[in-house]
Amino acid sequence: MTNIASELQSAQSLALLSRLLLVPQDSDNSSSFVRSELKSEVREISRDGFDNLVALASSNHVIVRGLEIILVLTHEAGDNRSAEWAQAALDAERARIALALSFLQEICAAFASQAYSVAVIKSLDHLPDLGSDLDLYTDVNWKEISRFMMTRFNATIAPRSWGDRLAGKWNFCIPDLAEAVEIHMSRLGQTGEQVGIASGLVKRARWIHIGEMAFPVPSASDRLMISTLQRMYRHFYFRLCDIVDTAALADSGGVDYFELRSSASDAGIWEGVATYLMIVSDYVRKYRGYGLELPQFVISAARFGGDQVYYAREFLRVPIMPQSAKLYGSQIAGLLRKRELENSARLSLLPWLATAALVGQRITGSDKGIW
Repeated sequence: MTNIASELQSAQSLALLSRLLLVPQDSDNSSSFVRSELKSEVREISRDGFDNLVALASSNHVIVRGLEIILVLTHEAGDNRSAEWAQAALDAERARIALALSFLQEICAAFASQAYSVAVIKSLDHLPDLGSDLDLYTDVNWKEISRFMMTRFNATIAPRSWGDRLAGKWNFCIPDLAEAVEIHMSRLGQTGEQVGIASGLVKRARWIHIGEMAFPVPSASDRLMISTLQRMYRHFYFRLCDIVDTAALADSGGVDYFELRSSASDAGIWEGVATYLMIVSDYVRKYRGYGLELPQFVISAARFGGDQVYYAREFLRVPIMPQSAKLYGSQIAGLLRKRELENSARLSLLPWLATAALVGQRITGSDKGIW
């Protein structure tokens, strides 16, 4: 398959997943028509097409949610072939998640036994899906945590990139656990510039329950700021899970937008957060006909919306120039106004880091060791 054909198939798979996860499937006539269309589309998918769909759903962290809906549709349509494919892939993913969660619970319990502060960030935002690694945050000194992880879990420390060192994060590999355990220590942000958000993250954390397990996770505002830092200031792309997760959080009424504005403004990323929310709202509107119920002050603060986002290489891409570059400039200006000179200096290294990563990618085919 040529690259163009592969990209087209992936784009079609993402559109199908978006319709499955975002289009309301209630009892009205329009929803019934959409449901009938989805059944037909799933029934006609080839094995190669299904494998591509599963791979894309996995990289976008929506494999469980997507396959659960596909399984219902295939059973309703009497499509045993696709149902068997979906069930096998779903069973495999659920087994991976169950094992990872058991390790995650053990790690959190071990931290608690030592009175170490801890919160699970990012990984549990996607429930019932799970990210590709396990992310934690702690205020404890890195030497103590590293020693503890190596002693308690027989963990080894993965090689650290330049970006990892700036960001204050370590990746630990634990025997029998496929996922890396990424621990952010006392800092957040691509260059570790966000100490204000980090300092109160554990105190503001709330508890969620998964079966008989319980985990501390960030507050809604912290969760959205962390997602914004990851998508708008570091990776410059959205996974479909970011859209679905944020829409569900906003629709639940769990976001205090006034608190979010205050916290994000203090961190110098309010315009980035508002833009992140506008992108989500516009993408959701495209599929379900209405966006998020955002206050006017969020809409007014957004620099751009979903019309600037495009699909490429499995994800929804955010343009770096000039849109994201302006957000970066606004962030660093905010830190300078607050006279956070060390954090400003850290953040000023980001363009050089990104340039080094790009050069490394072009020369060696990988940005490993840099980004």
